[in-house]
Formats: sequence, structure tokens, C-alpha cells
Amino acid sequence: MQDSPNTMTAQDCLVALMLAVSASDETIRTTELLTIERIVNHLPAFTGYDQDRILRVSETVFDLFSEEDGLDALFGLVRQALPKRLFETSYALACDVAASDGKLGESELRLLEEMRYEFDLDRLAAAAIERAARARHLTV
Repeated sequence: MQDSPNTMTAQDCLVALMLAVSASDETIRTTELLTIERIVNHLPAFTGYDQDRILRVSETVFDLFSEEDGLDALFGLVRQALPKRLFETSYALACDVAASDGKLGESELRLLEEMRYEFDLDRLAAAAIERAARARHLTV
């Protein structure tokens, strides 16, 4: 899918939400970045994705986070470009990033809650997604 460099694609939106969760606690951990990289490299949703776009997407997320209503603006961009059928997918990917370092901070939990609200996710489906992410990222 070829879009202009200033247009967010559905794949960009998925990346943006993963980066937003990672940056929500003002500390982007290596494990979170590695999880994002693994997701982009291996999931079918990212087939054909130009990974060079990740830098532009991250700059967009960081610029929005520096604004007072930046999170609302991010959700507005996402709602414009991400099909509703991928809302649960975006939540699942965000949960994987949040769980990847083994700890969920208040800011990550608040952002995930905001995602559930913004995307009108079913509470039981969201709980199942959360539990699955936690299970995938447990250590032995």
C-alpha cells in the first residue's frame, strides 16, 4: 500500500498505538522496542510494511504526546485510518507491548483503558486479550 509520507496507514496506526503504550510511562524500554520489532517482523498485519516508516510514526507520536490534547489527536488519526475490524487487533498488540517488560504501570493501564473506551471494545473480549498477553509474557 503506497501512501504519501504524511498519511497514516492502518499499519502505521498499529505501530503508533504500540509506541504510545511504550512511551506512556515516559520510559521506552528495550524489551518493549524488541516486542514492537518482533510484531512488525512476524505478524501478517504488517506484510509489506516499510519499516522505515516507524521513525516517522514515532516522531508523530512523540510530537503529539508533547501537546496537551495529544492523546485525543492520536486517537483521531487512528480512527481515520484504522478499520474498525482492527480495533481489537490494535488493543491486543498494545497489550503485548505493555506486558513485555513484566510490569504494568499506572500510565500504561490508563492508556489501555482509554483505548478500550475510544474503540468501544467489549469488556469481556478486552479482558481475554489482556489475560492472553499476560500469559504470553510470563517468565519461568
